[in-house]
Amino acid sequence: MRLLQPAGGLRAAIDAVLLAAAVPARPGDAVLELGCGTGAAFLCLAARVPGLAVHALEGDAALVPLARRNAEAAGLDAVVEHADIRAPIEPRFRQAFANPPYWARGTASPHALRRSAAHEGEASLADWTQAMARGLRHRGGATLVLPAQRVAEAMAALRASGFGTVRLLPLWPRQGVAAKRVLLHAIKGGRGPDAVLPGLVLHQDAGFSAGAEAILRHAAALEWE
Repeated sequence: MRLLQPAGGLRAAIDAVLLAAAVPARPGDAVLELGCGTGAAFLCLAARVPGLAVHALEGDAALVPLARRNAEAAGLDAVVEHADIRAPIEPRFRQAFANPPYWARGTASPHALRRSAAHEGEASLADWTQAMARGLRHRGGATLVLPAQRVAEAMAALRASGFGTVRLLPLWPRQGVAAKRVLLHAIKGGRGPDAVLPGLVLHQDAGFSAGAEAILRHAAALEWE
């Protein structure tokens, strides 16, 4: 996959690829991405799952044309809108996913694109989960990638937004090292038990682990069962 990105300040990382691998979409599903940036996550998802109807929202007007160009170059008929995630969304999607700004506080970057990508503005993490709930059909799935430090906040926000059956998948930097990132998946209206899954070790020796390579190089999917 090839991706056009801004000349300075913002680059897609493996978080977007891992997020796409964690979305349990099926061929033909209507899927919603919130805060798509230049489109890395929805492009990776569409490369793995054929026939998706992709709808993406991005709050930074400068990134929307790049996301549209990336979708066109990939031959993907995606709808990419410049929109606030707090705006009304039609509840017609089977899957929703997001890589929201990671930090609610702390020292923000002086670069505008980095700042908007990494630090919350007016929209809180609860606003992101509520937006997913608005866009999903009943029993639709929401998938997030977040810092491990925000797990409790994210779980509470998902519950308050009407989600249940929450699955947590840690992303271990190396075997025996505490997870810095996690993936979360929840079901709108879900009533099943929550679960913490074994997780994925990202690095081994001088490179990626076999599991990470399968995702990054061969479009493997992460399983929630």
